[in-house]
Amino acid sequence: MQFDMRALGDAERYKILTSTVTPRPIAWITSRSREGVVNAAPFSFFNVMGSTPPIVTIGLMRNTANDLKDTAANILDTGEFVINLVSTKMAKAMNITCIDAPRHVSEIQLAQLQTRPAVVVAPPLIVGSPVSFECRNYSSIVTGPNQVVVIGEVIMAHVEDDYVINPERCHINNEALDLIARLHGSGWYVRAGERFQMQRPTWANWPPPPAVSE
Repeated sequence: MQFDMRALGDAERYKILTSTVTPRPIAWITSRSREGVVNAAPFSFFNVMGSTPPIVTIGLMRNTANDLKDTAANILDTGEFVINLVSTKMAKAMNITCIDAPRHVSEIQLAQLQTRPAVVVAPPLIVGSPVSFECRNYSSIVTGPNQVVVIGEVIMAHVEDDYVINPERCHINNEALDLIARLHGSGWYVRAGERFQMQRPTWANWPPPPAVSE
């Protein structure tokens, strides 16, 4: 079946995209308003887009009142934010921060989260998150009346010591991070499951040798 995205409404386009582009990593973003209120909210329209410089992108949509969500407003106002990755043990707290709280209310307090100061930026890191990225707004693009894409540069990366295999070679125990990712529909997530590995082919060794039958 074909879906003409130009002819569909917002809700229908959203369903198709979020039901097919899965799993999606979650950026649990902490930001700080000009008034000093610390905000935390998760976003699954998120990924890495380069390493020189280290670039991440986040898609931020407006709220039901058609205003910029707190996170987007804070990033555009201050230019700084922290991306915290979400492990299974932090999932319930992350879900609490999805709440549509008034702008003056801190989701950090609602979820009873602990934070610690960042090294470079003003927003804090979430204690318990296995990985956190301190970011500055590299650029932002308004992609429609209800959404903006923030391009962030990662200034400082924090990985909990327990998950670092070799600090000199920057080897991280990805499986031990136990990260969750977003799926489709209302409230569906996935945690690390069955894994498999495939080696990337090289032209110098093409074609590969025939498989040896047992």
